[in-house]
Amino acid sequence: MPLTLRAARSRRPSAAASPPDTTPTPTADGPPRVRGARRGLRASCRRRARAALLAGAASAVSFALLAASAPAAPLGVGDRLFPYLGNPGYDVAAYDLAFTYSGRTSEPLQAVTTIAARTTAPLDRVNLDFAHGTVRSVEVDGRPAAFTEAGDDLVVTPERPLPRGRWMRITVRHTSDPAPAADRDGGWVRTSDGLAMANQADAAHLVFPCNDHPSDKAMFTIRVTAPNGYTAVANGLPTGVDRGDTSTTWTYRTQHPMATELAQVSIGHSTVVRREGPGGLPVRDVVPTRYRDALEPWLKKTPDQIAWMESKVGPYPFETYGLLLADASTGYELETQTLSLFEREVFTDPAYPAWYVESIMVHELSHQWFGDSVSPRTWSDLWLNEGHATWYESLYAQEKADRPMEARMKAAYGASDRWRATGGPPAAPKPPKPGQKIGIFRANVYDGAALVLYALRQEIGEQAFDQLERAWVRRNRDATAGTADFTALAARVSGRDLDGFFRDWLYGDKTPPMPGHPDWKATPPAAPDEQKAATLPAPHGDRKAAASAAPGGERAATSVE
Repeated sequence: MPLTLRAARSRRPSAAASPPDTTPTPTADGPPRVRGARRGLRASCRRRARAALLAGAASAVSFALLAASAPAAPLGVGDRLFPYLGNPGYDVAAYDLAFTYSGRTSEPLQAVTTIAARTTAPLDRVNLDFAHGTVRSVEVDGRPAAFTEAGDDLVVTPERPLPRGRWMRITVRHTSDPAPAADRDGGWVRTSDGLAMANQADAAHLVFPCNDHPSDKAMFTIRVTAPNGYTAVANGLPTGVDRGDTSTTWTYRTQHPMATELAQVSIGHSTVVRREGPGGLPVRDVVPTRYRDALEPWLKKTPDQIAWMESKVGPYPFETYGLLLADASTGYELETQTLSLFEREVFTDPAYPAWYVESIMVHELSHQWFGDSVSPRTWSDLWLNEGHATWYESLYAQEKADRPMEARMKAAYGASDRWRATGGPPAAPKPPKPGQKIGIFRANVYDGAALVLYALRQEIGEQAFDQLERAWVRRNRDATAGTADFTALAARVSGRDLDGFFRDWLYGDKTPPMPGHPDWKATPPAAPDEQKAATLPAPHGDRKAAASAAPGGERAATSVE
């Protein structure tokens, strides 16, 4: 009997999809064969990172991992902000996702998810994050497995316990519901002509079963079958198109590991616009066909923006890049790996000045280095993603649009104490409220975190800061890294003891004095009632207000992620 997994108790039973015809297959003596250099090294880095993350939670979950007689329960990897996100006991090497779209956004997609993973502990059960879909069947290594629901977890019990260090293949036949989940953010986004994805921070498991935490990156193969007349695009590069009488199947593969929250699938009446970036990099943009000509003046800016970022931090880290311009209203943009998601109206609404649109483009582009290639070890490390993206967004506006970064940072300094009061210090953000998981995307991890980077550059000097930025993305490419890694590298590059500096700037309730600017003053936090009114998450800020802010003044909370 099928099991319906629910987000806010949504039920939609449906039939199963056909399994994918090629799947990462584990072998007795090694991992599945997947593309991408230094796979073993990256897996080792991920295992070490996850081991550090799990150390504090290991004793709490060991009984649940080993005691088959205990009731099924949701697990997690010990993330302070999302305690039940991710799952211990295994490390995913590859996902194979197959979606079949009927052409109607009101109907669940038929789907098959195949996961190749290696156990890192003995397992009687395997917990996967999954909600908002109907599970028809589960197999482990080709054999039927029992399954049940526990919170947002799909709990799978294989025929036989799995020893530590064993490769396993889990195949789940399920539906994937594009209808919005009640009281939940993210997952599928319904556009005017199809679908896209917005899975940050914890919504990938509203779309497919997975280990939904950025500490467990993996390779992806994504197949999408849709009626003829639609175009499907996903992360990575295309590997094949199979055209039938009534439908077409597109297949894409990543060449670098990816966090689940960065997965992207676009289905619509779209045109794929191709051009060449620096060094022959394939650049492809996915746009609503009827807006193709109007969007070209913006799209052609991407190669030069990539070259600008490369001049700051080094080579672009992935196999391709491009913009997905969705005809939808999300209230934010999103750095999905190799294919950043944007609302189409950002580029066609004249209310947004050119400098602002270009800075948003650079914000999402810079995330390909900071957040995608180097992923956060925990969600408390989010400031490393958003602070750097805001830094390069602001630096680009300074160099290309004569909007001084110093003026923006001075305004941010004035607001920083208020941001810390409402959202917490940059490296210790307050947990999101129930039903507002994207509530962690507050101003304290955007301009508040960029302010930390500005203070660091003031403290160690521009040359050492630039060396740090390049070293950070080079050393941690295709891996996960956290705040402690960044502060240690900053001390090593600068030759300075920075413990006190980072303790005050990253974890202090009050903003420390700005090096080189003793005259900068912070505005005291608002009264409690005013603080409560100021806790709306940054991605849903008024973008038009932000765009029209005075040249050197404080912006409204930005709508970029």
